[in-house]
Amino acid sequence: QVQLVESGGGLVQAGGSLRLSCAASGSIFNINTMGWYRQAPGKQRELVAGITSGGSTDYADSVKGRFSISRDIAKNTVYLQMNSLKPEDTAVYYCYAVASRGGSYAEFLYWGQGTQVTVSS
Repeated sequence: QVQLVESGGGLVQAGGSLRLSCAASGSIFNINTMGWYRQAPGKQRELVAGITSGGSTDYADSVKGRFSISRDIAKNTVYLQMNSLKPEDTAVYYCYAVASRGGSYAEFLYWGQGTQVTVSS
């Protein structure tokens, strides 16, 4: 099994910054893509940012220029640096990983438990 553990959420004022971390552990064979989704109350879960093992990144239009995703391959960890936060960024942020385990090349999608980010106006 693969476990994802997030940290770094919290309460911040508008214009502030937060850095989320997500560490993967378990019987990992290979991690392809890692990233973050978020879900605000009453809304669907949406992709925030993703990064491949080769370093290619993808961002939601709403966070481009404010958020930056990075990854430490050796530590199986992905980071999300969030700057110039806005009240509309308030949501539960979920880490995800597309990974294979146990020596198999079959890939599965794994989720973290979520971390709350609240931006006050």
